[in-house]
Amino acid sequence: MSQTAKDFLTRCFAPAETIALLLRRDNGDRPAQRIVRLEQLLMPRYLGWLTHENHNGANVYITANPLRSGSRRRTKESIAAVRHLYIDIDFAGEARVAALRASDAVPAPTAILSTSPAKYQVLWRVEGFGVELQESTLKHLALTFGGDPACTDCNRVLRMPGFLNYKYSPAHPVTVEYPCDAIYSPDDFHLDNAIADSVLPLRGIAHSLLPNKQTHSEQDWAWVLEKLSHGEDAAKLTQTLALRRSDKPNPLYYAQRTVDVASARLWLIEGIRIDDVITMLESRRRFEIPTARCSARAREIAATAQRMITHRKSA
Repeated sequence: MSQTAKDFLTRCFAPAETIALLLRRDNGDRPAQRIVRLEQLLMPRYLGWLTHENHNGANVYITANPLRSGSRRRTKESIAAVRHLYIDIDFAGEARVAALRASDAVPAPTAILSTSPAKYQVLWRVEGFGVELQESTLKHLALTFGGDPACTDCNRVLRMPGFLNYKYSPAHPVTVEYPCDAIYSPDDFHLDNAIADSVLPLRGIAHSLLPNKQTHSEQDWAWVLEKLSHGEDAAKLTQTLALRRSDKPNPLYYAQRTVDVASARLWLIEGIRIDDVITMLESRRRFEIPTARCSARAREIAATAQRMITHRKSA
């Protein structure tokens, strides 16, 4: 048990990094949090203590991202670097993980945790992500592959492999496999392509495991494209979509992004230069989004739309 945890920790974190642990019991006791350096956590005595606590009913969790040195709390502001993307799959796990493995929208995961029967947590080791980009990508991962939309915070804790999950009786051992050792960048994830396609690009058995129906987000995408192509006002369309999708963690963000990516895609197909598309996106949201972020956002959305068009041509 300790060796499984030790292997996971050394794969996920670098020497001298600060990590937050959470011990949580299902009997209603207040969770206990510990913030320690990797070297301390890897000591046999410390892992032995965690094993003892786990055998006595404590579930063991760990942050997916390291904290700043000297941190005393696990807040967003204390995150030192974005180390992982992740998705928590707690429904139809076998089918959803098969779909994820087969999808062209994401690269091979670097770790897949089996947290309980048919429930998984999937991680990708990454670099080049800021907190804002990480959290928006986590939302897209949950949206595309049916993950838990609540598991999209940069300071989220995940279960640690090598320990028992006491949510079920009998307790379930949390296991892990490592499909790939790569470290990925933002360019390796093409989640807007997955939303844009009428059916998520799956191969093999995964396609037969999923219902042959469009998701709500795929329906939204088709509806937005149709409305925009018939001259619907983007502002009204954004407001309508946000109201329709009040189930989303951030309905306005979802609506703005869906409408803007669809608009950029249509403009580029019409032959409008990408620089002009960026200017049009900036002008549309200049009163809603701070200037510096608005400009960066417009460039990222235009690039995403361009990749979507290239993806479809090469498919």
